[in-house]
Amino acid sequence: MKSKYTRFDRRRLRLAPLASRTHDLSIEHWLGLEDPAPPFEHADLSILAERIEQARERGAARILMFGAHLLRAGVSRHIVDLMKRGAFTHIAMNGAGIIHDFELAMIGATTESVARYIRTGEFGLWRETGILNDWIREAGGLGLGEAVGRKILESDFPHRKLSVLAAAYEFSVPATVHVGIGYDIIHEHPNCDGAAIGAASYEDFLMFTNSVENLEGGVMVSFGSAVMAPEIYLKALSMARNVARQARKEIRNFTTAVFDLMPIPGDFRRELPKTEPAYYFRPIKTILIRTVADGGESYYFSGDHRATFPALWRAVTRSGLPPATGQ
Repeated sequence: MKSKYTRFDRRRLRLAPLASRTHDLSIEHWLGLEDPAPPFEHADLSILAERIEQARERGAARILMFGAHLLRAGVSRHIVDLMKRGAFTHIAMNGAGIIHDFELAMIGATTESVARYIRTGEFGLWRETGILNDWIREAGGLGLGEAVGRKILESDFPHRKLSVLAAAYEFSVPATVHVGIGYDIIHEHPNCDGAAIGAASYEDFLMFTNSVENLEGGVMVSFGSAVMAPEIYLKALSMARNVARQARKEIRNFTTAVFDLMPIPGDFRRELPKTEPAYYFRPIKTILIRTVADGGESYYFSGDHRATFPALWRAVTRSGLPPATGQ
């Protein structure tokens, strides 16, 4: 049936090369493993590292979910190193994550000023970044993260060793990308295929849910994702528990942790009344309270990702985890 409403004609758009863009972050921003990071200490970090090691010994899932700001914090090498060491068996990110990962690998820079480029109608409309749409359209049944990771790994991009997605594909760690249509700059481009993005991202959701099936005795860690991580995890956990219950199994004894900027005064494991604004901060009620209410445990860490992720890396690497292979 033909719609009675008019669509925006994307053929009218003019794309500019990335070389003409002013980048807010260049490769010098990315930390080496031994570079000094902002200080961060928390007594519960050693407990979380111990839980990750215990989950590894059990063969249970160790899931890392994050928003794109974790990549922008310059800690890609730390994420890659923990995947090499087997600390995480699954990573999940939002749609913006593939953009920063791709641009960093390709040109050694990423991130544009929204305030600057939205005024001129140039925001997000960069020619090379649209290559991602071609890759997604060619995914051919692969998940979105798997398709992009494979392409970056096989590319001649000068900074591909900084790519979290390429490393995940190389180490056979599922990397899933959970997209909301219209959220990401590549959705502006004339070559964007919404159906292809939806199909590839839904494959990723099913891969993520498969990992959640192995969460009993495991760990799920979320960095700076106020909507994607709690919502994707919530639905996947319900699906996994539905199947487990039919098999007379349980998924309730596991650990969750949230790293975010928001200070949470008092007991973060106690659900707040709806009159409190913090009640609507999904990571608290979903990740820290409701989904671990039947036997799990949860931890909260407030701080900048550039400080907290290296601190987690230090705690995990000191916990007896094997050295990274190939180092």
